[in-house]
Amino acid sequence: MYAKPKTTHTPTETRYTIFCSMEGTVVRRVIPSDNSCLFNAVGYVMDHDKQKAPELRRIAFVDIELLLFIKHVIAATVASDPTKYSEAFLGKPNEEYCAWILNPEKWGGAIELSILADYYGREIAYDIQTTRCDLYGQEKNYSERVMLIYDGLHYDALAMSPFEEAPEEFDQTIFAVTNKTIGAVEGLTLKLVKDQQSKRSYTDTANFTLRCGVCQVGLIGQKEAVEHAKATSHVNFQEYR
Repeated sequence: MYAKPKTTHTPTETRYTIFCSMEGTVVRRVIPSDNSCLFNAVGYVMDHDKQKAPELRRIAFVDIELLLFIKHVIAATVASDPTKYSEAFLGKPNEEYCAWILNPEKWGGAIELSILADYYGREIAYDIQTTRCDLYGQEKNYSERVMLIYDGLHYDALAMSPFEEAPEEFDQTIFAVTNKTIGAVEGLTLKLVKDQQSKRSYTDTANFTLRCGVCQVGLIGQKEAVEHAKATSHVNFQEYR
């Protein structure tokens, strides 16, 4: 049985919780590729902590040790509302999903971002391939926004920095929303995202080419990879061009 998560969150580093018209540039803060990039990216922009994944995976479940907290936030939220988070919504039974999301090998996506936006009470935005700004939590009219950047497979954090090579301790990661915008920061962010897109710094998951590391068969796109994995139980894929 999972305890219902707290509905509010108190940031651990108050100096990172508000945008104060800081001049500078938007920078991409790289998060390790360890299957927990979404959670650690959220941890960085919310709490300036790149090791937040275990905590955030648990935010949805029970508030035990700090180490096992973010994924449990997700799990407890889902477990507390099986009607909203149904099998049709989650793609698997509620209880099975709760166990799945706590596995450190599993990735997060739109469902988890939506839950974390509500947990922190802030909008979470960007996508490189489309340059679309997908806002999670927008319908709640939150007064603050944080920004991630997604390349089709991986999430990194976005921050406002005084200059390109400034230390991370000077980063501003939480921005005030006024009339549904975060002002000049929004334009700087879009410029960075378009620059990344022009460099093709993303993975087109619908059309990228993969090879199964077990049987060496060639596959195109995520859909074929998923179907192959279901049919063969092979899950070791490498991208090739």
